[in-house]
Formats: sequence, C-alpha cells, structure tokens
Amino acid sequence: MHRPRHVLILGGTTEARRLAAELAADSALRVTSSLAGRVAAPRLPAGQVRIGGFGGPEGLARWLREQQVDALIDATHPFAGTISFNAARAAADVHVPLLALRRPGWVAGPADDWHPVGSLTEAADALPALGERAFLTTGRMGLAAFAHLEDMWFLVRSVDAPEPPMPARTEVLLDRGPFTVEGEAELLRRYGIDVLVTKDSGAAATAAKLVAARGAGIPVVVVRRPPAPEGVPVAADPAAAVRWLRASLT
Repeated sequence: MHRPRHVLILGGTTEARRLAAELAADSALRVTSSLAGRVAAPRLPAGQVRIGGFGGPEGLARWLREQQVDALIDATHPFAGTISFNAARAAADVHVPLLALRRPGWVAGPADDWHPVGSLTEAADALPALGERAFLTTGRMGLAAFAHLEDMWFLVRSVDAPEPPMPARTEVLLDRGPFTVEGEAELLRRYGIDVLVTKDSGAAATAAKLVAARGAGIPVVVVRRPPAPEGVPVAADPAAAVRWLRASLT
C-alpha cells in the first residue's frame, strides 16, 4: 500500500487555509501546515499543524527529509520574505518541488491617490508631506520605522498588541479583518485620519480601507511587496496551486 503523499504548506494566510481544506479532503494526501507563531490565537487550518520556525534553510531542509515531504507550497504572507527565500534554498537542497502561492496585488484606480514606496522606512519618510494623522495598517512588526515622527499622530491596527519602539503619539486598535467599506469610512471620520499607510498584501479582506480612503480623498502610502525568489513558480489562487500539485505528484 502506497503511503499518502506528504504536502507541506507554509501558511498563515486565508489562501493557505483554503488550500489546506481542499487538500486535506483527499485521502491520498497527508497535509501539514506550518505557522510562524507570531499571532497569539491563529485560525488553524485543516490537516496537521505545526507552529514555530524551522531554524533557517538548513533546518527546513532537514525537516523536509525527515518527514518525507513530496511537495512544498509557500503560502505565507507576501511580505514574509525570509521564509520564502529559506524555502527556496531548502527545496533546492532536498530536490522537493516548490510553489509560491501569492494573491495578486492591488491596482490603483483613476480616483486613487497612491504613493508607492519600497519599504517601511521610505513610507515614514513620505508621511510628513502627506498628512498629520496616519492610519497605520502595516501590522505590529516594524513600527520602529515610524517612531521618530514625533509631530504625527498614529492609529495602529493589528491582531495582537504591538511592542515598543513605536511612535509616541499612538492609539492601538486590536482587530482582525475582514472589514467593510462602511466600517473603514467611519473609522477614518472618527479619528480624523488624513493619510493611510498599508502594505500591498492584496486580498479582498483588507481592501475596504482603500475604497474608504478613495471616497474620503485621502492619500495612501503603499509599500510594494518583495518579489518571489527567482526561479520559483507562482500561483495566484488555491485552485491554480492544486493544479500545480497534481502535476508535480504524477
């Protein structure tokens, strides 16, 4: 009797959970999802789950060998750059097929006032010329990049409470999407927000703030996402990832 083919999903995203649910229903597959452990109470996917890092590319390669992984799918957040490059190195070392599952990025419309930047540091540099009260939706990591902006006020939204360093004039809002356009518009009005800062994470679950900013005529500083590692195929949605997996395992 053949053993189930083992698929490791580097997860933490909505797409990763959708993919795990579809694959876990196939008895010919053994599905393990790995979560970084940065969120205190993550939404757990179907199948087996492991939480925590691997110890760099060498540790991941060792895990792939020991657990007899047949295919690796990197479905992490588009800005989780380190694990993506570790996955590329580990998969190449162990000769395991690797796919990057990346939701498409957002595209500005004619009524949007977007200011693309390459990093959180560049976002902080752009802010003083754009507004005084910023809605910061880049997550709880990396707030130190804005800590020197003492003349600005920040509303910081994240799933878990951030830790210093962060801007001195900051109010923290603990919340988890999906969000509605109406709710985001009310948030902008209530706090007098005049500039929005976000990462180009894509996905409809967090796009409502962009629609609300457009309606309010508020500029948006958009941090561009890093590219997937060179040579790694990319799928735009779980359905495409399933097709890639079926082809890779035949």
